[in-house]
Amino acid sequence: MIDEATRTAILKLKSQGHGSRTIAKAVGVARSTVRQVIDNGSAEVPPLVRTELAEPYREQLLQLYARYQGHLGRVHEELTKSGAALSYPALTAFCRKHGIGTAPPPPAGRYTFSQGQEMQHDTSPHHARIGGILTAVQTASLVLCYSRMIFFQHYPRFTRFECKAFLAQAIAYFNGSAETCMVDNSHVVVAAGSGADMIPAPEMVAFAERYGFTFKAHEKGDANRSARVEAPFHRIDKGFLVGENFADWRQLNQRARETCEKWNAKFSTKLHASRRELFAAEQPYLKPLPLHVPEVYQLYTRIVDAEAYVHVNRIRYSAPYRLIGRALEVRETLERIDLYEGPRRVASHGRVYGPLDTRVTNPAHHPPRGQGLGRHPQPAPEETEMLQLEPRVASYLKALKQHIGDRRAPLRRLLSMLQEYPREAFLSALAQAERYRLFDLDRLEKMVLRQIADEYFVLALEPESSDE
Repeated sequence: MIDEATRTAILKLKSQGHGSRTIAKAVGVARSTVRQVIDNGSAEVPPLVRTELAEPYREQLLQLYARYQGHLGRVHEELTKSGAALSYPALTAFCRKHGIGTAPPPPAGRYTFSQGQEMQHDTSPHHARIGGILTAVQTASLVLCYSRMIFFQHYPRFTRFECKAFLAQAIAYFNGSAETCMVDNSHVVVAAGSGADMIPAPEMVAFAERYGFTFKAHEKGDANRSARVEAPFHRIDKGFLVGENFADWRQLNQRARETCEKWNAKFSTKLHASRRELFAAEQPYLKPLPLHVPEVYQLYTRIVDAEAYVHVNRIRYSAPYRLIGRALEVRETLERIDLYEGPRRVASHGRVYGPLDTRVTNPAHHPPRGQGLGRHPQPAPEETEMLQLEPRVASYLKALKQHIGDRRAPLRRLLSMLQEYPREAFLSALAQAERYRLFDLDRLEKMVLRQIADEYFVLALEPESSDE
């Protein structure tokens, strides 16, 4: 079927007095087609009248479509069972033409942004080969909407901690932030609601206030609203990650930063400039960085185990052995694991992402070889105090420690007895207990009390009265 422009040309040549043979040769169509157009006398293309194979089954098709909730494969199966001579492509073409289960896509919107007005943040799951192993990664990206400046990094997970740490890195990379940050409706930022009714989580609000911007979410299903940040994900997946093997997470993110530099400096035919050139015009409109930006970290409380390690995300980090059994404050940043005892930092390690159950050990945290805790245990505070108060208890104390092992309750009770009872009575009872290897402190205390009773509470005999 010829188009409307050719039909118009045929009618125009006919009005100028040309015959059908000349017109057919001029426009390159058959003479019979020229005669049909001339006989019709209209340049409008006539509608195609053709019986559709699915038309006789329209009502049955609509009922089956509702029953099987739009599953056209099941609909076609039931139609053929009922005797309909209809192919599956013919069925789907009929549904598309008559709008059964489908609707024409709405036109994409066009958004314009002024300098410093908005930045867009989003994440996307990808796969990267790290250390020769194909690993699932979460790609986080931030894009300035006016200049299209991009910054992206990769993480094994993406929680609010990683979100704040990434945004801090990205804003430092841009040396400022836009007025608003457009995000999707992910729970990482959102506490409740969606779209215009979105309420950010309090900790994310506090983070945004520090940098002077506010979070804003697009409506669900309106992916075009965040197209500035959505579009580069395909380039990251197929242009940056594909075919590469990274030694570790640090190399992966270092290469990502280098790639950002190359992409931002490259001339764009769509923008008619490089992103860096447009960023030079946008940077004065960005919110400046705060005077002081505290490092983003996640806080845990961990007890140092018997091997002098603390556990964070199934990775073991060493702590000084003198802190075994103590509760430490653990601060996890993107790069380090810091251990604090009160306000003092007692250990710092580079953060390790895997494999699980890896031990990260600082040799200084363990005693020198041949001087383990089992051979030269640190004296308990009670033992030290007793020896300072009375060195003569050392012999019995040594025998008692061999008997009780690592228990400290007997030491505390013995120290209490030393402090409360008269010294000589206590030492006399202690000497008898050591002679008979008596380590039952209840019996020892009875011996002390008996000794005190014999020495300090002797009753004087009354003199006999004489009868005169």
